[in-house]
Amino acid sequence: MSTGIEWTERTLNVVTGCTQVSPGCGNCYAKYLVDVRQIKNSKSQRYGHPFDEVMIHPERLRLPESWKKPQRVFVNSMSDLFHRDVSDEVIDAHFEMMERVDRHVYQVLTKRSERMRRYLIRRYPDAPCPPHIWIGVSCENSDYAWRVDDLRRSNLSVRWISAEPLLGTLAGVSLDGIDWVVAGGESGKGA
Repeated sequence: MSTGIEWTERTLNVVTGCTQVSPGCGNCYAKYLVDVRQIKNSKSQRYGHPFDEVMIHPERLRLPESWKKPQRVFVNSMSDLFHRDVSDEVIDAHFEMMERVDRHVYQVLTKRSERMRRYLIRRYPDAPCPPHIWIGVSCENSDYAWRVDDLRRSNLSVRWISAEPLLGTLAGVSLDGIDWVVAGGESGKGA
């Protein structure tokens, strides 16, 4: 199944909707997709709901159990798992599923690295996050290098950075302890 995202094979959107926190959100592809396609489609669960309304779709959390072939799965490509409107219980449910259905590689990406770091410290106090759960942060320019520092200070097996959209230099951003970096330009409306 093609997602249109070159670095993953499938998406899992238990959480949809988000709010802007930095310049990298300016031309958000997810907001564009919701605004153009879903908010006006009466068959969509997001029908009539603006993108900045975070919605939980718990029935989707069991989908990875039905995917027999191991795949790379981008978790919540239409949101941020660590958004303030996502409860710890919903985050727990994601991690419980990812730990249990371990044939897939889960790619979790956030711009809310402080909450991510606090959560991971509580969840994995003595051992790193399992190696099939890749945790990443968005870093659109060097002003947001602190997100990479939060990532580096988290107890993880695999750390990654998404420099998408890359809006400025990353000169001076240390890649020590980072396993993978993806980079690209903006792809949303007006980009």
